Amino acid sequence: MAVTAFFSEDGRLHPKRICWEDGREYSIDKVLDVRPAAALKAGGQGERYAIRVNGRQRYLFFERSTEMSGPNLGRWFVERKID
Repeated sequence: MAVTAFFSEDGRLHPKRICWEDGREYSIDKVLDVRPAAALKAGGQGERYAIRVNGRQRYLFFERSTEMSGPNLGRWFVERKID
């Protein structure tokens, strides 16, 4: 999954759009909350962004890379629903 995001002048990371593997794209209407959290369904942990997309709340995670240098800052993921 690809996420379009930007860094504000104070260094905060702001996600703006999500692009799924199948090519569907969604604008993030609003970031409601950001906090450190574990992704209990998917594993991993990092910053959990409570976001609103098309009027529905979802959780978007940014898991930071453990490497101290290099261009890879981390990865974005969303917990998927379990049927």
